[in-house]
Amino acid sequence: MAKKEKDPKFKSILSKEDLAFLEAYINNPSPTGFEAEGQKLWLNYLKPSIDTYQVDNYGTVYGVINPDAPFKVAIEAHADEISWFVSYITPDGLIYVKRNGGSDHQIAPSKKVWIHTDKNKVEAVFGWPAIHTRKAGNEKAPALENIFLDCGCTSKDEVTKLGIYVGCVITYQDEFFVLNDRYYVGRALDNRIGGFMIAKVAHMLKANKKKLPFGLYIVNSVQEEVGLRGAEMIAHTISPDCAIITDVAHDTTTPMIDKIAEGDFKCGAGPMLTIGPAVHNNLLKHIRSNADKNKIPYQMDAASRATGTDTDAFAYTKGGIPSALISLPLRYMHTTVEMVHKHDVENVIKLIYESIVTLSPKFDFKYFK
Repeated sequence: MAKKEKDPKFKSILSKEDLAFLEAYINNPSPTGFEAEGQKLWLNYLKPSIDTYQVDNYGTVYGVINPDAPFKVAIEAHADEISWFVSYITPDGLIYVKRNGGSDHQIAPSKKVWIHTDKNKVEAVFGWPAIHTRKAGNEKAPALENIFLDCGCTSKDEVTKLGIYVGCVITYQDEFFVLNDRYYVGRALDNRIGGFMIAKVAHMLKANKKKLPFGLYIVNSVQEEVGLRGAEMIAHTISPDCAIITDVAHDTTTPMIDKIAEGDFKCGAGPMLTIGPAVHNNLLKHIRSNADKNKIPYQMDAASRATGTDTDAFAYTKGGIPSALISLPLRYMHTTVEMVHKHDVENVIKLIYESIVTLSPKFDFKYFK
């Protein structure tokens, strides 16, 4: 169970129930294209604070506050996690894989996984030849062509009898924990932590009895890891007047990251706000002014072209939906030990909340007239 923040200078807005949900939600497998079970958990957490909800044909879920209001505001995250597919079963019962999203082949050896079949899940490990058997100076690095799974079988027939077939999805077994009472750590914080944060915003609106002058759409999209596909679909469906997206971004203070190329960003230093072509300048100014007014620390990032997040899908849909991005700094992206600072999580929640409650249907998105 996650521990509450002990820093006496930081008053947490998260309850024991919030943290229990976060842990269960992170631990639940939700691979790209197979997000349904995670979406059910998320919806159950969100339901007390919304008026209605919808689920689209590919599994994106959105809850709505004030569904009859003509002006629509979306806050959005993505629900899917990177994973693997079974691609080939050898006669000896070993299994080769294909990526489902941006899975990192270099972290795979010696990891424990679940192979999800139609009826259950099968335990397996990514094997790797022992150091004693490898030739120094001529070692092969882990690559997509040479990483493989071992589920304890000695033949292809034995593997298939377990219900495993080409196309079965594979997820890591690693689970959520708290490190040094400072960081949340686990797989798939990218970006189920975002789904948690936007749902908490809805809870805060309900608890504080805030009456919004517009419809608020709390959106948890599928299939971001394979090209922003869920967001692309749901942006057409909802057609909001503006959107605030939250995702994770790189903490660049750890070794082997080039700050000249990637920027200088740190967990614990506040949310990251992006400037770039897809980010609407007026909406970004609104968010920054709320951060300044409420003394919420933040870091500025620049996107050369695309942000690489669902912001791009919303921004370039339906003739252009004014969109902005609030990112959560994260260490070790696309590993099983993704790490975020507790304070940053709560500051992202606060910043989205404050930006929402100060927004008006009369907001002027035009750069000039």
